[in-house]
Amino acid sequence: MRPIDNSRCVSRLRPYLFFILISIVFALRIYCSAQQPDKQSSSLPDAPKPSAPAGFFARWADFYRQDWSPPNPSTASSSSPTPARRGLPSPLDSPPFPNSDWSYGGSPVIGEPDTNSYPLMTAINGARSRTKLYGWVEPTLNFSTSTNSNAPEANDVYSNRFELNQFVLYAERLPDSVQRDHADWGYHLTALYGTDYRFTTAKGYGADQLLDDHHQYGFDPTLEYLDIYIPQVAQGMNLRLGRFISVPGIEAQLAPNNYIFSHSLLYAIDPFTDTGLIATLKASDQWLMQLGITAGHDVAPWAADAKPSATACLSYMAKSANDNLYACANGINDARYAYNNLQQFDATWYHKFSKTLHMATESWYMYERDVPAIAGTIKPELGANGAYCLTGEERCTALEYAVVNFLQKELSAHNFLSFRSDFLDDKKGQRTGYATKYSENTIMWCHWWGSTVQLRPELRFERAWDRKAYDNGRRQNQLTAASDLIFHF
Repeated sequence: MRPIDNSRCVSRLRPYLFFILISIVFALRIYCSAQQPDKQSSSLPDAPKPSAPAGFFARWADFYRQDWSPPNPSTASSSSPTPARRGLPSPLDSPPFPNSDWSYGGSPVIGEPDTNSYPLMTAINGARSRTKLYGWVEPTLNFSTSTNSNAPEANDVYSNRFELNQFVLYAERLPDSVQRDHADWGYHLTALYGTDYRFTTAKGYGADQLLDDHHQYGFDPTLEYLDIYIPQVAQGMNLRLGRFISVPGIEAQLAPNNYIFSHSLLYAIDPFTDTGLIATLKASDQWLMQLGITAGHDVAPWAADAKPSATACLSYMAKSANDNLYACANGINDARYAYNNLQQFDATWYHKFSKTLHMATESWYMYERDVPAIAGTIKPELGANGAYCLTGEERCTALEYAVVNFLQKELSAHNFLSFRSDFLDDKKGQRTGYATKYSENTIMWCHWWGSTVQLRPELRFERAWDRKAYDNGRRQNQLTAASDLIFHF
């Protein structure tokens, strides 16, 4: 990594810019509350208002004004009824949590209506179309005991920085999977710019920005896919063709889809995106099956490292919706060395203790065969690490395993706490560059302003148990205080 140099003046200002942004949002919220009339809807905005202002920017501003204003109990009954849902009830409240359902990848939630309304689409056409344009801006700030790098921590890999992690624009149409009368279709296009492009980039999708040029900031077309929904198969089947987030796991690379701003060590080194075809079959309200074929992890089908790879997943939901088990074999092929050719076996368990308390636990085992030895004569793939093989070995099998637990407590409709514990054993050092065991513990508070602004401060401590692996091999422990601010549009 080669961070961009900045002037001394800009470096001094960086820590204050983040708090200036927060202050602006807070001041706008107070102003909007002061301007709000006595009577208003008590619900978060989910539909255009009949008396919306005429101009584009006026409608855009009015969305935030209504979203950030405190509700009036006297008009609570005016909120619109919730659209029909097919299947078991959603176990979670969203907001404050990122999702209302236990998540699975590779498909929209089959049977879930699209009720989302966004500021930008409300300004464009009153949110009347099924195609929606929306996104967010995510500035971040971190203070770390490391001075050169926070790696393998993600996504605030650059230590002691104020930076723009994500500026994201979505174009999306969700298929209607509630009805069972006819086939339907959808699509999704993503444009991502920021420092986080390094965690989604794939060979064949402009990876030279990172692998050759080592840019701190870059662009990545992270998600580009077509969905075909076929209701006549079992209780519904979705076919996804294109580039999508690697299917297993609790976390996702797009900021609003995560409990915590920073990512677990488990997530920081596993596959990020796949390109191919995956079928998601809802066999019943409790059983879901997935089968797909891709070009391998983090490579385009036209890249030299592409390998035909299989993905198979099975999900079981308890009738109470309080428990969900989701297991995947992901990117399975001959396992011979290629760029990120990881053989991943992943299992996730979600459990709801009460209305306000739930947890999510994930574990995986990954390996790759014939990885070049660090001390050998074979050069590793560009952008990848060699392995700490036995003396005299030119190649060896590199394996690693990890487990993470998230515990969430809902405090109110706009606040929750999350505590994460994480363990990783990078046995041959091929994923992080250091053969050692790691542990990580993070506590975070998430606060929402309406449904459009999130603030997520956190405190994180991690340790490399067998050798110095932090701050480019200078430290064995790392303490980080960080936060992001997500402004949805």
